[in-house]
Amino acid sequence: MTTPQFPPDFLWGAATAAYQIEGAATEDGRGPSIWDTFSHTPGRTVNGDHGDVACDHYHRLTDDVRLMAELGLKSYRFSLAWPRIQPTGSGKVNQAGLDFYRRLADELLEAGILPWATLYHWDLPQALEDAGGWPARDTAARFADYARLTVDALGDRITNWTTFNEPWCSSFLGYGSGVHAPGVQDGGASVRAAHHLMLGHGLALQAVRASTPEVNLGITLNLYATSPATESDADRDAARRIDGLANRFFLDPVLRGEYPADVVEDLAEVSDFGHLQDGDLATISQPLDFLGINYYSRHVVAAPAPDAVKEPSNWPGSETVRFVHRTGVPVTDMNWEIDAPGLVETLRGVAENYPPVPLYVTENGSAFVDKVVDGVVDDPERVDYFDQHLRACHAAIEAGVPLKGYFAWSLMDNFEWSWGYTKRFGMVYVDYETQARIPKTSARWYADVIRRNGLAAQ
Repeated sequence: MTTPQFPPDFLWGAATAAYQIEGAATEDGRGPSIWDTFSHTPGRTVNGDHGDVACDHYHRLTDDVRLMAELGLKSYRFSLAWPRIQPTGSGKVNQAGLDFYRRLADELLEAGILPWATLYHWDLPQALEDAGGWPARDTAARFADYARLTVDALGDRITNWTTFNEPWCSSFLGYGSGVHAPGVQDGGASVRAAHHLMLGHGLALQAVRASTPEVNLGITLNLYATSPATESDADRDAARRIDGLANRFFLDPVLRGEYPADVVEDLAEVSDFGHLQDGDLATISQPLDFLGINYYSRHVVAAPAPDAVKEPSNWPGSETVRFVHRTGVPVTDMNWEIDAPGLVETLRGVAENYPPVPLYVTENGSAFVDKVVDGVVDDPERVDYFDQHLRACHAAIEAGVPLKGYFAWSLMDNFEWSWGYTKRFGMVYVDYETQARIPKTSARWYADVIRRNGLAAQ
């Protein structure tokens, strides 16, 4: 019988993103983002869903903070909508947008909850996309300007700042396969976008530290444990390719100041890396105060089928690699395998193979089909998912990983990007017609974990 206890200063939180919950898409001077445009384009999202109202958090901020306090959250990770602060992505600041986030931070602090802000969670101002988007180098400079002015305005209240959430998604889903905004299908553009996102991260760190040096700065990467389907050379090479694109292509520049040579070679068919300029990698690899890791699942990878045809893909240069599901392994409603040991593998891999940096699990969670029965939402599968992955976090800490905190994804059900409102990740159920919030069994379970700073005996 073990009762895993976490370090006394372990940070317990939950996370959301602006476009997924805020709504108020055209209010108080907010400009359009690429997700406004994308979601209003027929055929791009399930049921034509969009974030115009979402969870109406913009108008329900006070009630939502009260709910966080009731759950005992020690921190709340949220993103700021760039077009709410800078409607066209450059130039004049929209004071009403800054005031909204100032009020959010103030109410969190008053409730004893540490605000943890992400500067970019995928909602690029549409005007910047029209000017070239992330494949254009100038967008990185515009992001650094936005970061500086935002942290200048809010750094007295918010001390922990993440530059980007999951640049893999913004680049390879947005510009490679096109399943995310802005919906471009161009492998070369996706590689340029990835580089300029990381360059924007480095430029932002430089700009913010020159202006507001007292804040803590980091980035969040979505990482995957990656395994070959068999021990054949072909499957092992396929796994190497996907590990390279999913993990090392972002970890290596940020933490080592270099691109992995094998991944650059894999990408030769789609990019000659002519966008890489002298000094870029030194800029990208500015020292971090922390690294956020989002973990959901494991990739199990096999070599391409003999008759495979290349199509637009999340995996530029490796478009025909196959992803397989293992027999008997449970999956979530997203059809993602549930693999908690992969979280230990991922955390240890970063801690053991890269320069030391404090780590946080900034997203971890699961979608399941949730139903309200007599006013109650019972979600035992999600409780089990959280329990398994928190035990994995504890095991990583016991192995020496400098893991400092955990943010459950997500605080509440929300707009799940191209899946619209058909997938529910929240610990709190949202009735999208009435905007009623109903804490699920998992929310009460997580509140008890926080209260005890540990897990039940097993």
